[in-house]
Amino acid sequence: MIDWLEDGKAVLVDIRFAEEQQAWGTGFGLKIPLNELPKRINELPKDKIIVTACPHKDRASIAMVYLRTQGFDARYLTDGLLGLMENLRGDDARYFME
Repeated sequence: MIDWLEDGKAVLVDIRFAEEQQAWGTGFGLKIPLNELPKRINELPKDKIIVTACPHKDRASIAMVYLRTQGFDARYLTDGLLGLMENLRGDDARYFME
């Protein structure tokens, strides 16, 4: 999925609550808390894969199912944001964020 995000084929949506995002930010992707997703769904592009993300994967999978019912090609980050950050260390993280 990282390749999709880097190539612009997908958009990452951080669905953590605002307090979580303030405590630990990623610096990339859209920030739409899960509880705001229904009213902010028009911010998501229909022509890209939507990858939902939270620290692990529980809320991300809920968001994915909801988005699929709304006609989006949605996936969730299987290792969560914590797993993504573990994989993006040093130069890999810098490259991904550029």
